[in-house]
Amino acid sequence: MGTASSLVSPAGGVGEVIEDTYGGGGEACEIPVEVKPKARLLRGSLRRVGASRPGGLIGASFKSTASVQELECVAEYERLKKEYEIFRVSKNNEVASMVKKEAKLDRENKRLRAELQALQKTYQKILREKESALEAKYQAMERAATFEHDRDKVKRQFKIFRETKENEIQDLLRAKRELEAKLQRLQAQGIQVFDPEESDSDDNCTDVTAAGAQSEYWNGGALGSEPSMGSMMQLQQSFRGPEFAHSSIDVEGPFANINRDDWDAAVASLLQVTPLFSHSLWSNTVRCFIISTDETQPEVDIFVTNYSPKLQRLCETMGYFFQVVHFSAENERPLKDVRKWEIEKSSLVILLLHLTLPSCLLEDYEEAFLRNPEEKPRLIYHRKENGRVSSVSVQQLIEQISYMNKAKIIDHIGGVEEGAYEIYNCVEKIIKQDILGYEMAELEGKDLGNKEESTTPEEVFGDVLWDAHDEQEQMEAFQQASNSTCELGFEKYFERLNDLVAAPAPIPPLLVSGGPGSGKSLLLSKWIQLQQKHSPNTLILYHFVGRPMSTSSESALIIKRLTLKLMQHSWLVSPLTLDPAKLLEEFPRWLEKLSARHQGSIIIIIDSIDQIQQAEKHMKWLIDPLPVNVRVIVSVNVETCPQAWRLWPTLHLDPLNSKDVKSLISAECNSANVKLTKEQEKKLERHCRSATTCNALYVTLLGKTIACVGNTGNIDETLQQCFQCQDTVSLYRLVLRSIQESLQNDKEKSLLREILCVIGVSHNGVSESELMDLYPELSSAVLASLVHSLHKMCLLTYGCGLLKFQHLQAWEMVRLEYMEEGENVISAYRQKLVEYFTMQLSRDRVTWRSADELPWLFQQQGDKQKLHKCLLNLFVSQNLYKRGHFAELLSYWQLVGKDKSSMAAEYFDSLKEYEKSCEGEESMICLADLYETLGRFLKDLGLLSQAVAPLQRSLEIRETALDPDHPRVAQSLHQLAGVYVQWKKFGNAEQLYKQALEISENAYGGEHPQVARELDALATLYQKQNKYEQAEQLRKKSFKIRQKAARQKGSLCGFALLRQRALQLEELTLGKDTPDNARTLNELGVLYYLQNNLEENLTRLFLCTS
Repeated sequence: MGTASSLVSPAGGVGEVIEDTYGGGGEACEIPVEVKPKARLLRGSLRRVGASRPGGLIGASFKSTASVQELECVAEYERLKKEYEIFRVSKNNEVASMVKKEAKLDRENKRLRAELQALQKTYQKILREKESALEAKYQAMERAATFEHDRDKVKRQFKIFRETKENEIQDLLRAKRELEAKLQRLQAQGIQVFDPEESDSDDNCTDVTAAGAQSEYWNGGALGSEPSMGSMMQLQQSFRGPEFAHSSIDVEGPFANINRDDWDAAVASLLQVTPLFSHSLWSNTVRCFIISTDETQPEVDIFVTNYSPKLQRLCETMGYFFQVVHFSAENERPLKDVRKWEIEKSSLVILLLHLTLPSCLLEDYEEAFLRNPEEKPRLIYHRKENGRVSSVSVQQLIEQISYMNKAKIIDHIGGVEEGAYEIYNCVEKIIKQDILGYEMAELEGKDLGNKEESTTPEEVFGDVLWDAHDEQEQMEAFQQASNSTCELGFEKYFERLNDLVAAPAPIPPLLVSGGPGSGKSLLLSKWIQLQQKHSPNTLILYHFVGRPMSTSSESALIIKRLTLKLMQHSWLVSPLTLDPAKLLEEFPRWLEKLSARHQGSIIIIIDSIDQIQQAEKHMKWLIDPLPVNVRVIVSVNVETCPQAWRLWPTLHLDPLNSKDVKSLISAECNSANVKLTKEQEKKLERHCRSATTCNALYVTLLGKTIACVGNTGNIDETLQQCFQCQDTVSLYRLVLRSIQESLQNDKEKSLLREILCVIGVSHNGVSESELMDLYPELSSAVLASLVHSLHKMCLLTYGCGLLKFQHLQAWEMVRLEYMEEGENVISAYRQKLVEYFTMQLSRDRVTWRSADELPWLFQQQGDKQKLHKCLLNLFVSQNLYKRGHFAELLSYWQLVGKDKSSMAAEYFDSLKEYEKSCEGEESMICLADLYETLGRFLKDLGLLSQAVAPLQRSLEIRETALDPDHPRVAQSLHQLAGVYVQWKKFGNAEQLYKQALEISENAYGGEHPQVARELDALATLYQKQNKYEQAEQLRKKSFKIRQKAARQKGSLCGFALLRQRALQLEELTLGKDTPDNARTLNELGVLYYLQNNLEENLTRLFLCTS
């Protein structure tokens, strides 16, 4: 600011007033104007004016000064204005330049961002390449390690092969020298030596076969090494089928012109060996279906109450279930399909009549007695009464059955109780003879209260421990998997499987993958059937794994079963270890040895291998190179397939296409006479498009659901409910709820829940008889109805007499539906089973079921104390061991925390305590069996020193309780000698074997298979001592005994019986006049001819040619 004089205001005002020219109503304001004149010039001018004109010129001087100031202000204003303009322009230029710089920076930023993104992508790419390179490196290292392992394995195999061949060469050279020496001695004695071709053909056949028998035995035991533990696998015949056939086919007879290739194919088809089970049994159960009138209801009540438990106990001692099914009069009509299904499953049908025959029973009578294609046993009980005559319908029925000879008829005159007892006696005889196939002479000499005495598996399989229940479960699993008539477009998959078989070796296993329920089991079973039909020379071994943690999923049992099947097909006599670790380790070598003996390909198929407990650990042999003629096929779920197996060749099952979906649903609807409209078919086609809804199991269940509704319900409403289920588990839940709604009352709904939950928490399933014992309020009619509904809708199925879930999704659905509360519900149902089987043990009823379920249930509960007590029940452990569940028994003891020595000591102490309570001959014989089982168990554990004491005690008891020359004494001597052989005490073993041989010859005669068994054991002992000449003589003698015994029995290793069963099945399914039937008849003729059974031979040949 300047001085006060620099403030210029007009005419006495303080400042300049600026009016609001826009009339906006604003206020006038004074704006002071600041002028900065040059003070020096102003003062100078004032002084000059005052000096020249003093006094009177003051006003003029002020005016001049004001004008000068105005000029100066104007000049200053212009200058400021110019400066302002310059400043404004410069700032505008700066702003413009800043805008340009900002735009340039934006462009640079965008460019840098783009470069950054490109660099990030490049980095990710390089990172992926690095990971791929590392993975490739690791794979290369794994392949290098595998190659080194394979190289070492090949070296070992070659070494074994070389040593084996060298030993064979030395044996041949030794035999050659001996034969040359014998020939020279004979010629020196002047004895003429005939050419073998000029001798009798039958003798020549026998000599050639016997001479070649030595080559069928492995020197030094199995695999050229001493077995650490095990039991001798001794089948009924020690000769091989194909070699024996080739040596016998050149004789004269009706089959002398058979082509060798045709013979090989016929014999190979016979080698598809499976245990022979009675066709009258439905899933290991003797089922008795009773049809009665109101007049004969008293007999039914007495029979079910008093005599059915006795028959159940009889069947249990033989390893079977017994089930009586009877529908009351009020349930006859509504359960027509159920009764028909029960009649088809029944082993025996009993019709009880008195005076009248209601018309409602005629349908059941015709189904059971007139439509009986399998010729199952049938029984008619007719109670007569003095002074009263039966109705015309009853008389006509009796006459018709008598004329057709379709059933056994009991005409009873007397009381109701006597009639029920007569029915019981007849039923017992039918079960023993007709259903189970025992001869009465055998049954009279056996103690049916002891299962081990009644079955005597050693007589059939030597010392091998074989579980027939596991084998039958596998047979039923294969049959159930292959029962479907729909192929689901499997032709393209069949070609891939055929290419695997034909591919050159070596190749890794083929992986058949797919989602749960995609049809893997069905595919494999159908392909097995085709292979058995078109490639009879191929040996196919299969195993279907069931639910996780079941017996069928135990790796040791699977490997043992496959090994025994291989040995059975090869007709070998060799030791087999029962130690789980060594069994898994030795299986590849067994496979290599046995595959070299087989005249064709071997295919091993394991379905649902990923369900095996610790599959990747216990199935390491799959990674090793397979023998040249061996192919392995395994199926897995995509989600649970081990990572190491994903590199194998894979056959993935695709979801069903629309055509297959339509055909599958149409087949189910046609079976129930249900016709879908075009609109409904379009809805189904639109719904079944995702992977889960095109699943084979989902579509099958969907078709069954629609067919079940049928013409009685609203199909559109059912379809809407089904469309809300997007996976198989939810559809199973809908099916279960529909079954619940069909039940009559809450009691039946509660029983349905109980049945499913008990089956879900069990180890291997629950039988129908066990369910009726668990729930006394459950009648046989209600149980049959529930099981029929659940079986029809693919929830439950049968496996060796046990009810179990048909698919894993059904099991998962039951857990979600009924066990959502968790472990409390599961523990409650397990406790119910524990109490039931514990009660069975308290009644001295130790069956294979209680031995299977009770220890496993204690294991699941984590109750080590009760598990320990259960294992010390000698009969439970004996049952597990004698059925070959060695690994399972060891796992229980490991859970308890006991080692082998302490386990042996506790068993021995328990036997000592049990011995104090034994009185009488029967209990002492049972005690001897327990001691023998303990000795064999300890021998298999490798505790040879501890195994001697129980075996010696068993020998002492049998010598005292029975007789020193009893065959059971020979068995004790045989087992004790086996321990000494493994202990390298050959002198003691030889003495015991000779004693056993002498007792067997005195008891059975010199030509009994038991004598051949002792000769084989003694020959093996001599072979270990390098006494080859003595061993060879015993081998020949044993071979001739077995050959003669086989011919006398009319059985070549049981193959004739198998072919007879196959013939029955073919006649039932294909008819009597078919090429397959003729082929089977031809094979039977060959077998009977080899057995010198000429009468049967001519009969079969006549049927074949006609």
